[in-house]
Amino acid sequence: MPDMLGYARVSTRDQDLEAQRRRLVQEGGAIRVFEDTISGKRFDRPGLAGLLEFSRAGDTICVVRLDRLGRSLKELLETIDLFKSRGLGFRSLEEGLDTGSAAGELVFHVFGAIAHFERRLIVERTQDGIAAARARGKVPGRPPLDAETRASALKLVEAGVRPAQVAKQLGLGRSTVYRELARMRGMCGG
Repeated sequence: MPDMLGYARVSTRDQDLEAQRRRLVQEGGAIRVFEDTISGKRFDRPGLAGLLEFSRAGDTICVVRLDRLGRSLKELLETIDLFKSRGLGFRSLEEGLDTGSAAGELVFHVFGAIAHFERRLIVERTQDGIAAARARGKVPGRPPLDAETRASALKLVEAGVRPAQVAKQLGLGRSTVYRELARMRGMCGG
């Protein structure tokens, strides 16, 4: 028989999982609650991994709120797709969503369409911004490193200063210093 499994997450140890745990069991009917105390930025969550390992096709994963599962719409949709590929349902108490119902499934398809639309808008705005900058005579990207700064960086590296420290001293990005070093080595043939 399929089970209802809960997933609770807080970002820091100062926060309490008890309120989520109680709601998942009492309102959600979860027989077991898997927990993480970890930032939503990270996706290597041991509690979520344990939940996926424990779950069986037909089970439903329940959260108190959508933001407990993912920080962005894209991440949330990817997670729900993962659940779906494993034959798992999904339910969120706060938002009243349940992918086991036709309406819940529809809501997630709408979310997916909105996320796709957002990504397309970002790409279009970026392309429009680049085209407008070029029309004004601007060259997109970072300005080239001036010869004096380049020479100073190379002298410091030759004197034994680590590239990361050179970058800090000159107010440059580390990648800029490493790129210039590679470019100079390429020009010198070594």
